[in-house]
Amino acid sequence: MPQKHFKTLPQRRTRRLPSWFRVNPTTNEHYLTIRHLLKEKRLHTVCEEAACPNRFECWSRKTATFMILGDVCTRACGFCDVTFGRPVGVDYDEPARLAEVVATLGLVYVVITSVNRDELSDGGASVFAESIRQIKLRVPGCRVEVLIPDFQGEEAALEVVLDAHPYVLGHNIETVPRLYPLVRPQAKYNRSLQVLRWAHERGQVTKSAMMLGLGERLEEVHAAMEDLARVGCDILTLGQYLQPTDRHLPVSEFIHPDAFVGLAREGKRMGFQHVEAGPLVRSSYHAESAPISIGTSKNLLRGPIAT
Repeated sequence: MPQKHFKTLPQRRTRRLPSWFRVNPTTNEHYLTIRHLLKEKRLHTVCEEAACPNRFECWSRKTATFMILGDVCTRACGFCDVTFGRPVGVDYDEPARLAEVVATLGLVYVVITSVNRDELSDGGASVFAESIRQIKLRVPGCRVEVLIPDFQGEEAALEVVLDAHPYVLGHNIETVPRLYPLVRPQAKYNRSLQVLRWAHERGQVTKSAMMLGLGERLEEVHAAMEDLARVGCDILTLGQYLQPTDRHLPVSEFIHPDAFVGLAREGKRMGFQHVEAGPLVRSSYHAESAPISIGTSKNLLRGPIAT
């Protein structure tokens, strides 16, 4: 892949996006329906909390990534617009309300993520598991993907989620190891890899994501991809980082679409079963497009296919 696509830009917030990164924020009845239901049921989505540029498209397609365990995170990552602070309590009725919304919308594929809840003994794993169970109960044909935190490396917490049989288990490494002190100061690169390794060893379909444009070097991206392949990660997504506010890390570089094509090709060569790469790609963007055969073959190792 040509190195020129990784040209470094000034270290400041860029107000003007490249021509290939324009988003047309259109809405329709599906978008308005989801927005109304979320407000009525007191639910959060990462689409809004993280200011995702795809929220208009996804909501208009009747898809959303639900964010459980509140909207206050115990970690202050340099890239994320979710509120940092001290969460108060756990809403144990949330899984049932989430399942009700999924049933009302008639969704067939759901992604569930959360803030970090490091103050909880299990990091919120039990709420993830109950959310999966409630959705399966209300909508038996719905496939549930989860995007989990690292649970501070507690294997027992991960097992709680795995025992609920998610269809896909995602955990994002986000960036290359060198940038962790800036991007994920309260996380550990090797710990994130270990979470994915544990899940893979139990026959679970696994997924991870990286943001590009934070100052990483091309060879570092390749090395991180190789690390993910070594721990058995099945699905990889690569997207462009955007600075949500002036308080967050600046965009160091805008990656050309051709570079993403090259990285996707490289990912397939490394053995990933599915690679989604592009400027607008986020970890849950077009999540349902990953080949169903991945989930079918690997979930058979754990028992019943997660439906």
